[in-house]
Amino acid sequence: MRILYVDIDTLRADHLGCAGYHRDTTPNIDALAAEGVRFEQVYASDVPCLPSRTALATGEFGTRNGVVTHGGVAADLRPDGARRPFMSGRMTRSWAWRLYQAGYHTASISSFPFRHSAAWWNHGFMEALNLMRGMGAERADQVLPGALDWLDRRGADDRWFLHVHLWDPHTPYNTPDDYGNPFASDPIPEWHTEAVRARNWDLPGPHSAREPWGFRPDEWGPPPSRQPWDAADLDAVKGIFDGYDVGVRYADDAVGALVDRLASLGVLEETAILIGSDHGESFGELGVYADHQTADEPVAHVPAVLRWPGLEPRVQPGLHYHLDVAATVVELAGGTVPDSWDGTSLAPALRDGADAGRDHLVLTQGAWTCQRGVRTGDHLYLRTWHDGYHAWPDEMLFDVAADPHQTVDLAEDPAHADTLVAARSTLADWTDDQLARSGLADPLATVVGEGGPYHTRGHLPAYLDRLRATGRGHWADALAARHPSEADPDRWAEHRAGHRDLLAALMAGHAR
Repeated sequence: MRILYVDIDTLRADHLGCAGYHRDTTPNIDALAAEGVRFEQVYASDVPCLPSRTALATGEFGTRNGVVTHGGVAADLRPDGARRPFMSGRMTRSWAWRLYQAGYHTASISSFPFRHSAAWWNHGFMEALNLMRGMGAERADQVLPGALDWLDRRGADDRWFLHVHLWDPHTPYNTPDDYGNPFASDPIPEWHTEAVRARNWDLPGPHSAREPWGFRPDEWGPPPSRQPWDAADLDAVKGIFDGYDVGVRYADDAVGALVDRLASLGVLEETAILIGSDHGESFGELGVYADHQTADEPVAHVPAVLRWPGLEPRVQPGLHYHLDVAATVVELAGGTVPDSWDGTSLAPALRDGADAGRDHLVLTQGAWTCQRGVRTGDHLYLRTWHDGYHAWPDEMLFDVAADPHQTVDLAEDPAHADTLVAARSTLADWTDDQLARSGLADPLATVVGEGGPYHTRGHLPAYLDRLRATGRGHWADALAARHPSEADPDRWAEHRAGHRDLLAALMAGHAR
């Protein structure tokens, strides 16, 4: 058995053709789904990038492994401490190590550990190849040659696990211009009407309709040609959708190239292929464009397609964590899932055709906002401790079965009071259980105590000026009142300087 895991960054679950998307974004992934299992409702327990992959690598929620954000104390993995054995439990309980112990040669092609200072991602990998340009986010054409070379050298061998990380379609939307736009004639999704755009146009926050490139349109320098300066009209909104969807199609082409190489080596039918992602992307939900700032449907809901020799093709509709998919791969490969993992293997259900879905999921975001979501069969409850300067209410409730794009907040609707109370109770019980298991403080509370989400620290003073200059002074007043200590321009001067250095490094890489 051979296992190929194609990890496509920022791949939103409902932008796949096999999930019903109206654009032909993923013909190669769709073909794999037709021959395999498509998990319809898989959610990353922790988002975005660093928390999600840390949870996947460790098999633990961020409340237990300690990583829920991109900077500060809660961006580093909690150590084993005084009980650390000769080989760290962080190593021997990792996803890749469990496959290594099952007899697989493990390899990862990714710049993620370097970009995010997350060496623990490589725990258990016998090979780790970094093809990074600048600070990461290299395009598929810069990753694919290394992946194909690896397959040419080792693909015909038995018992390997290869992780290939494709940054497309993460921002910046920078698919080469000569690739064209396969979706130039395709409309945007019907839900995003002019009424939605006009409502969003007045809202505050980074990556909002007037600032989809950060806190101001030029924050990262001029946007790439596939990423409009703002969402001033529906043509601009279409440009944002197109830039993202072209990146999805570009990554899908790379998937096709990998599948073709496996076929040419004569091993395709004996190779399991998993397609997954760390998080999705928002396109106007809660006022956010072209980013991943929330613990909700567009961001936490991720695709999961598993083509495994011997498994009957099907769609699994139950609620699952991305950790459950990792546990499933370990068991199907003949490995042992650690008792400490929060992920539960679905292998028995896949073998007998059942679906062992969970009653609810709890989702955490700590990099752009401090927020948790409770996802049940029909509803999503959001509890926000820091709004990331979006001025959201502390509680929101959505009927995502009927309103998947979260356009109508039901939290104050008396008809949904019982659902709201039940969701609060579920979140409180889950949090109590998690903290009892870890014996440590909630890392999301640590983020709040440090001054809020990493990516917003130090930006409020200048952003208040921008809000006032763009006719949104009422939001500036509201945010200044809500976050008085963060409106101090001197508090985060050092952080802002570091942020500028990071932007320079990132953009230098994108220019290569």
